[in-house]
Amino acid sequence: MELPVKAADSGGVCRKTTQYRIETKKLSYQLHPQVHELSWICCWGSSNGTKSQRYILRNVDCVAKPGEITAIAGPSGAGKTTLLEVLAGLVPHSRISGRVLVNDKPMNAPSFRRVSGYVTQDDALFPLLTVEETLLYSARLRICGDLSVAVARVRDLIKELGLDRVARSRIGGDCPRGISGGEKRRVSIGVEVVHDPAVLLIDEPTSGLDSGSAFHVVSLLKSMVVNQGKTIVLTIHQPGFRILALFDQIVLLSNGIVLHHGSLDLLEERLIIAGHFIPRHVNVLEFAIDVTESLDVQSSVAVTEDHDEEEKQDNRFFYPNSQFEEVLILGQRFCNNIFRTKQLFAARTIQALVAGFVLGTIFMNVSNNSSWVTLQTRMGFFAFTLTFLLSTTTEGLPIFLQERRILMRETSRGAYRVSSYVIANTLVFIPFLLTVTLLYSIPVYWLVGLRREIDGFLYFSLVVWLVVLMANSFVACFSALVPNFITGSSMIAGFMGSFFLFSGYFISKKNIPCYWIFMHYLSLFKYPFESFLINEYGGEKGRMRCVQSVGRFCVLYGDEFLKQQGLKDSQKWSNLGVMLVFFFGYRLLCFLIMWYKCCRTRN
Repeated sequence: MELPVKAADSGGVCRKTTQYRIETKKLSYQLHPQVHELSWICCWGSSNGTKSQRYILRNVDCVAKPGEITAIAGPSGAGKTTLLEVLAGLVPHSRISGRVLVNDKPMNAPSFRRVSGYVTQDDALFPLLTVEETLLYSARLRICGDLSVAVARVRDLIKELGLDRVARSRIGGDCPRGISGGEKRRVSIGVEVVHDPAVLLIDEPTSGLDSGSAFHVVSLLKSMVVNQGKTIVLTIHQPGFRILALFDQIVLLSNGIVLHHGSLDLLEERLIIAGHFIPRHVNVLEFAIDVTESLDVQSSVAVTEDHDEEEKQDNRFFYPNSQFEEVLILGQRFCNNIFRTKQLFAARTIQALVAGFVLGTIFMNVSNNSSWVTLQTRMGFFAFTLTFLLSTTTEGLPIFLQERRILMRETSRGAYRVSSYVIANTLVFIPFLLTVTLLYSIPVYWLVGLRREIDGFLYFSLVVWLVVLMANSFVACFSALVPNFITGSSMIAGFMGSFFLFSGYFISKKNIPCYWIFMHYLSLFKYPFESFLINEYGGEKGRMRCVQSVGRFCVLYGDEFLKQQGLKDSQKWSNLGVMLVFFFGYRLLCFLIMWYKCCRTRN
């Protein structure tokens, strides 16, 4: 496959009650060397007499030639974005009947998406990366991981997009503010053209922009078709006079039907023939949208036969980089995001350090005598430590959710593997959370006066590290599952509360009803809480340590206390193994969920 060219014979989109379905006869892209013509014909069959069924697209017959901008216009709900998604290969095959062809073969949507670019209406960009970094990471993932090649491509692209002035500025978001809306649109276009696609599909490139910024963006697209011969198809709602003059072809849709396909002058002639007078202060296209019902519907072409059996498609991706290179590039990008997210990096590290000192000073007055009060206080300290560590992990949820949008877009274009993202995310968080662990463990362990031996401190720190790793994996798993932050934070808080309830601290294992016992073994609190107790009261010295005395006589030693709790010294290491299983298990579940969603979107 080289250059997308020609599409012929396609179908339509219909809706039955509230469910959408695409009925496609044939949608064909012809790919030939040195030819950039893209055409499509959408011919929808009958609705089978069902009154509750209406069409989204019907009898769409259009051509987009190389070196031209074809604008799909029409009122809201006309089917502009749906048509663009059909052309981009983003409509699921499960909703398509008939055949979608490329070079007279069943269209391989993943492969076509690799040689084309599709810019959505919403700018899915990392707000904390600079313009240059955003384009550079996209170039390394879409072209190759070689830094020198990517830098050269980005340098040329920044000049072409007119982004020299803001190249080192951060993208920004609602807070803090970054580059302007028009500059963001140009960056979004740059992300999709960094691999130099022959066909570029853009949904509402001027949406939300002032007239000057909108004209700048469309002028940039015009220079691409003139200088590079690209085929550009875009949707637009109400363009101004200057923007309208840059379009070569107009496709006017109304209720999913093509009312006009051709030049702007031809549209004006049709309006005049229909008896309309166009006011001077209103442009031709805007006026045509208001009087769409007076235009004659174009006649449709003959519909080709349906084929019950569609040829098998090869949906495999051939990625530009090896998985190791993908992990390296994604890891670097993720590090930049973490270190520039003050709420996540600075606040989390300061929080761990301050919490360690505060808790240490609160519990340091508890004497190390052999009283039952001291034992209960130590158990309360362990329980609160776990509550603090596990309840402060949801701060990563917004970042996971933000990355999920970009992940879906990038993997659908074949930039990298989902597994590479999960591995890179995991590897970056491991050392970051180790830093958080040490900042908390060092002050709190020695101030509280836990077992004053280096092996006890190291084991305590290891448990704390595994706790925050488990919690981070748990949040990552839910970020792949939930639709938004509110739902995610509510579900995570509910599960964490349930885990604490069934950990064995409030109610012992033997008193938990049999139908709830599974929650005891799934609890993220259970295993680290037991490990803390074994580390403090187990081992050779634990057997001789008196934890409760009456006068001068010891009535309860450490090993006896552990037996009362149903614990053994051997669980000190088996519990760590279970915690590792939780850590990797939630990561694996996160990968499977994201892989399923990405595959469903891609195929």
